[in-house]
Amino acid sequence: MSAPTTILYFVNQLEFFLSHRLPLAQAAQKAGYRVHVAGPRSPSVARLEAEGFVFHHIPMTRSGVHPVQELATCWQIYRLLRRLKPAILHNVALKAVCYGSLAARLAGTRAVVNALTGLGFVFIARHRRARVLRQLIMAGLRLAFRQRRHRLIMQNHDDPRLFIDAKVVPPDEVVVIRGSGVDLDQFRPSPEPPGEIRTVLVSRMLWDKGVGDFVEAARELKRRGVPVRCLLVGDHDPGNRASVPIEQLTRWHEEGVVQWLGHSSEVAEVFARAHIVCLPSYREGLPKVLIEAAACGRAIVTSDVPGCREIVEHGRTGLVVPVRDGGALAEAIETLARDDELRRSMAGQGRELAVREFSVQKVLEETLAVYGGLL
Repeated sequence: MSAPTTILYFVNQLEFFLSHRLPLAQAAQKAGYRVHVAGPRSPSVARLEAEGFVFHHIPMTRSGVHPVQELATCWQIYRLLRRLKPAILHNVALKAVCYGSLAARLAGTRAVVNALTGLGFVFIARHRRARVLRQLIMAGLRLAFRQRRHRLIMQNHDDPRLFIDAKVVPPDEVVVIRGSGVDLDQFRPSPEPPGEIRTVLVSRMLWDKGVGDFVEAARELKRRGVPVRCLLVGDHDPGNRASVPIEQLTRWHEEGVVQWLGHSSEVAEVFARAHIVCLPSYREGLPKVLIEAAACGRAIVTSDVPGCREIVEHGRTGLVVPVRDGGALAEAIETLARDDELRRSMAGQGRELAVREFSVQKVLEETLAVYGGLL
């Protein structure tokens, strides 16, 4: 790249950007791009700026749909695009994708990359309001994606069909890049710890991550007398409609059915102290936590839904169970808890899969190639 080219990342949460997209922004910077990041201000701004990125405050709620606030967000990102004139706008997550794409179309932005990391609450919920919102979102995206140069990055092979069949995006504009990748040096295998078998669910404490089903499975395991400890690691998320109330988490913990340990920034260490990693989610883009668990050499139990089944090969790297089925989840956890040889075999094959398919370097190379193809 002969002269610096500006790329603008538009996100609805800086913390998510740092945890999932920081290596990409660093790689873009190293490749010669001037990196700008737009989103709601938070304490993470200092870390962004320490990386040499330029931050732009865009007021945005994560889940609100207040018309005046939403229009203000669209207006602010439109004004920024007109002023900054980036060569590439890279929108991350559904709300930023919707608003950023519409603003880019009006502003005449040269190229747009949209990354849908998962389809979220609106695409998981079954009630009438969610169905109406889905229809409105698809109609809006159908309009917003009409860009001169556009690519839609999706993380699994199930989700693109939903958008292609609805004629939201043509097939030649869709690229599947499987997740954010994993640092194979940071997340490395370690021997299982001695003592009681531990199964852990690491995620935000959301109902649609299957937290309730995990607790149901823990009750069943306790009733059967299976010697396994069930741990929840992650914080409650009051900004998300699907958040499990902190009072509920506390009651489960005090009851003794599960241990809720709260947030941990040392996920690799959490896996090192566990034997089984569980994520009974209702839908995912490509869950980073399962890639990290595989890289750490831990057997996995997950649900048979988009994203999760992209990582776990049933009977080889873990066990896949029907979604929203606490009984099946308990059965799978018990199978792995009682069979050391099976569990360790799956753990080893999971590490091989992570090395072969999910290294962060592979993801970075594929994404930078998308940028290059649009310029």
